[in-house]
Amino acid sequence: MRDRLDTADQILLSFDDGPHPQATPAALDLLDKANVQATFFLAGEQVERWPRLAAEIASTGHEIALHCHRHRCLLRLTPRQTRDDLRRAYAAIGEATGRAPRRYRPPYGIFSAAALALARSQRWQPLLWSKNGRDWQQHATADTIAARITRDLRGGDVILLHDADHYSAPGSWRQTIAALPRILEAIDHQLVRAQ
Repeated sequence: MRDRLDTADQILLSFDDGPHPQATPAALDLLDKANVQATFFLAGEQVERWPRLAAEIASTGHEIALHCHRHRCLLRLTPRQTRDDLRRAYAAIGEATGRAPRRYRPPYGIFSAAALALARSQRWQPLLWSKNGRDWQQHATADTIAARITRDLRGGDVILLHDADHYSAPGSWRQTIAALPRILEAIDHQLVRAQ
């Protein structure tokens, strides 16, 4: 399991839990304006609700990755439930986007032995994060999110944000979107410094 990239000259910006009918288009718009590609760890049940939105993420060139089908702690699931959940999510994501996810991040960042065994057998790259905006919390603000992400940001970091509030504080995505321009600016600044 990795929480940083092997290369020191890249920063991976990632979003979990989507797609979301308001947050995802807002994130895509800001990413497009900044000419930044991100990785979207999608939840299968949300992809089933908004397949066109999942397809839009893929069609705009962002990486499609596997998060889960239903957002549950894997430690509370049997190995069979874990396999069924991930296979169902993988199928839903592939059907909607036309892409096979190659990276995998479990809900809450908590792996189980069954999930890791399946990831290994499917050649999915398990990836956690090194920078967490805690944007899912009720009291998170754009300022606290941006500060958490940008403090000591450097090449190799993996940034965790959420483009949805399906499993978090209602409306929390609004603060994420408000913080995103500052985060994108910090990423750009860090990458320019690394050149």
